[in-house]
Amino acid sequence: MRFQEMVCRLRPLALVTTSAVVLLLMLFSGGARSDDVAVASPPAAMAVAPDRYVIDASASKFMARGHAGGLLWFKGHDHYLAVREFSGEVDITPGVIVPASMRLVAKTASIEETGAVFTAEQKKIINKELHDIVFHPDQYPEITFQSTSVTSKPAANGQFDVKIAGNLTLLGVTRPETIEAKVEVKGNDLRAVGEFSIDRDDYKVKATSAFHGMVRVQNKVTFTFDIVSRRS
Repeated sequence: MRFQEMVCRLRPLALVTTSAVVLLLMLFSGGARSDDVAVASPPAAMAVAPDRYVIDASASKFMARGHAGGLLWFKGHDHYLAVREFSGEVDITPGVIVPASMRLVAKTASIEETGAVFTAEQKKIINKELHDIVFHPDQYPEITFQSTSVTSKPAANGQFDVKIAGNLTLLGVTRPETIEAKVEVKGNDLRAVGEFSIDRDDYKVKATSAFHGMVRVQNKVTFTFDIVSRRS
């Protein structure tokens, strides 16, 4: 083979080799610009799908306590109002609770007096005043709470101390409130126990002005709950 033919055949290989050497020098010397070389990003962390739990009202308790403030013959007796019909759902992150969310809806027409100090006839009168003067279920059929943020920290015995900030809507008035609860998850059940208080003046909740004047309470109303939810 003549020398000239050999040079012609080796020339493309030399060009490829030279290009490779130049690229390597650029990479190791920092001469390559970031937009010249594609860098693979680490895969994004996979989001954990939340578990949804649906409130089981038949296994739960939701109470409102009106602290005594009446001026008539019922003075000195607190009112214990049971919410009989309520529903909702809770979304939590398995094992750690948060991120989480909660929605609760209570039917105002289902609220009734349960205080043991009142007779059946007295409860009947109180319940009528709750309907006609206090809650107006025909106009405001529901009380709702929708969470806006949830924080959680581990507690004893596998439980969690949870703070649920959100918006409470009562009698057409919506205000921010924070609920504290002790939360426990066992199998397919979630249980939340706690209490929170509101000022009834903030929501324009009236004490009764009816003749019997039975539902006369202080401004502070305390809600207590023991709510069981089932995994859906």
